[in-house]
Amino acid sequence: MEENKVATAANFDPMLPQPYSVLQVVKETADTFTLTLQARNGAGTAPFEPGQFSMLWVFGVGELPISISGDPSDLGRLVYTVRSVGEATNSLVNREVGEAIGVRGPFGTGWPIHQAEGRDVVVIAGGIGFAPLRPVIYEVLHNRKKYGRLVILYGARSPRELLYRKELAAWVRQNDTQVLVTVDYGGLSWRGHVGVVTTLFKYARLQPARSLAFTCGPEIMMRFAARELENLGFARENIYLSMERNMKCAVGFCGHCQYGPHFICKDGPVFSYDKMRPLLEKYEL
Repeated sequence: MEENKVATAANFDPMLPQPYSVLQVVKETADTFTLTLQARNGAGTAPFEPGQFSMLWVFGVGELPISISGDPSDLGRLVYTVRSVGEATNSLVNREVGEAIGVRGPFGTGWPIHQAEGRDVVVIAGGIGFAPLRPVIYEVLHNRKKYGRLVILYGARSPRELLYRKELAAWVRQNDTQVLVTVDYGGLSWRGHVGVVTTLFKYARLQPARSLAFTCGPEIMMRFAARELENLGFARENIYLSMERNMKCAVGFCGHCQYGPHFICKDGPVFSYDKMRPLLEKYEL
């Protein structure tokens, strides 16, 4: 049965949106929502690697790239966390249960999670950049014996903008897992860390020689996080970043997502720091 699902999904035209139904919409913060979708008409859901993205299409409004933030082992559903910042995203998060959304993908490269087997996994997220990293956490926790320690460092602007709060509380209780959260401004009721996410490195129990680090968030945050990891002893080829750009076709035709010599949709969005470092240092590239 599962093989038939995968085979059907593999035959999808990458330029033709497939019809999905909204199963659930969860409000994460004031402007951020998590959508769960299921394929219509018995069609199979294409398997995805943690770190890949889809193109989500709302009829009459437009299409936009959104990273998949659900569980890779759940072949029956696709999950996306979306911040409502414009007409297309606002229309997307306001879909009612049962309404249709077109889905193309998955596209792009994923996090090299299989290279991390037998090693520690360090996840560093800023803001909604936590969404593309959540599948990595699911993958590690579902296959706990394959990996070493899991370290999660997460920063948001304020406590009200933290994503996945219930899961964060559950992950703290997992074996061989360290979860550290910080905010830019905590207010009087906040009792946790305050500051940018890189301030959490001094509290994290890291072993650079036996670790892979995955980071996603604002570009300036990733740049400083990668520098700090390198200063701590991480090799550049063991640091990975997810680069977000304005993707339109998602298959390397339109050129909207070109970043130096790379097309983010095809060559990325996940890149090792040794490849990205020269480009990150260039102003307004």
